[in-house]
Amino acid sequence: MATPQGKEQEKLNPVISAITYAFDAAYSVLLTYSQFVLLVIVLIVSAEVVGRKFLGGSIRWSEEVALFLMVWMAFISMAIGVQKGLHIALGFFYGLLPPKAAWVVNKIDTFIIMAFGAFMVYYGSRLVMSTMTSTLPATQWPAGLMYLMIPVGGLFIVYFTCMEFFGLTRYEHKQFYRDEPQEDVDATDGGAN
Repeated sequence: MATPQGKEQEKLNPVISAITYAFDAAYSVLLTYSQFVLLVIVLIVSAEVVGRKFLGGSIRWSEEVALFLMVWMAFISMAIGVQKGLHIALGFFYGLLPPKAAWVVNKIDTFIIMAFGAFMVYYGSRLVMSTMTSTLPATQWPAGLMYLMIPVGGLFIVYFTCMEFFGLTRYEHKQFYRDEPQEDVDATDGGAN
């Protein structure tokens, strides 16, 4: 049974595999980053609450930085949701369709999500460029940085939907998705680790 999988992997296009490797590695960085950002947001907001409630003052930049990180987190989370298939779906009606119609509906759904990702890339890039000259009031960071994750999230949405739409999921490098390979490792080890 291992032999057919080995033969299938030999037939993979090395250029597509290299491109997906780069995207999947970057996606892994975004996953780690999103976990870190969530922790930082909690710490900043907690420090602000403690400062206001018990110390009688507030951290001048805390709300701005927390909002900045929440915007980034939201758009990264959208891409993560698309990769994991957590976007809105009407499973009940989809399950009632004949297989050919279900396939067509799935392709239309994937294409619409892909178009939304492309919209985010195009208009998000324009938004970033148009706001880069203004600054945020408390931190004096360029305002365009707040919107930088819109085109980045859109790019990953386009990537994941293209993989699905064109049937290229065999090129995904699952070791970067952390939660999926861990389940396979536990199953083969018998949970020894």
